[in-house]
Amino acid sequence: MNSPVVPVVQVLAGDDVLARTEALRSVYVDAFGAPPWNEDEEKAAEFAERLRQDARRPGFTAALALSGRDVLGFASGWTTLPPFPTDRCYPQAAAGLGARRANDWLCDAFEVDELAVRPGAHGSGLAGRLLAAVTADAPAGRSWLLTSVRAPRAMAFYRRRGWAQATHPSPDGKGMVVFLGPRHPARGLVPRPL
Repeated sequence: MNSPVVPVVQVLAGDDVLARTEALRSVYVDAFGAPPWNEDEEKAAEFAERLRQDARRPGFTAALALSGRDVLGFASGWTTLPPFPTDRCYPQAAAGLGARRANDWLCDAFEVDELAVRPGAHGSGLAGRLLAAVTADAPAGRSWLLTSVRAPRAMAFYRRRGWAQATHPSPDGKGMVVFLGPRHPARGLVPRPL
């Protein structure tokens, strides 16, 4: 009886990641095509274009889960440089934390931008392995991420992995939630929900 093949998690940077752009785009479609994300092919194409720019960011790192030549999932991120950014969803993070905390806690820390696993690999522990691999070398253990309050399964996943929820937008809203990684020195300072 053959035992199932355990995917290998490989950490890559820069051009090595870009060589796998089409495979990552395919995983993105599979992972984010269903609710609550509902990302379509156009959004996946935008992700692939963003990846080309993101791979050039300081500290860019990606972890890929490979089963043979097949990519089953990936996680990616980079070092958030000061001053705290004002594009994308960053203003929501700054509003939830306050400008000083956003700069102190999130700048010069590793920001997890994407974590995606094909549905067939859900429940296998692969997402946790990818998250651990991509954040393993976070500066002084400082890692963070944003996710949507509309994604309770994602929020529960991060909590189970020891991530601390640092902002608490309305559960019925459309806000973004900031999580601090398990080794982040500010995790004990996060405000508790009301």
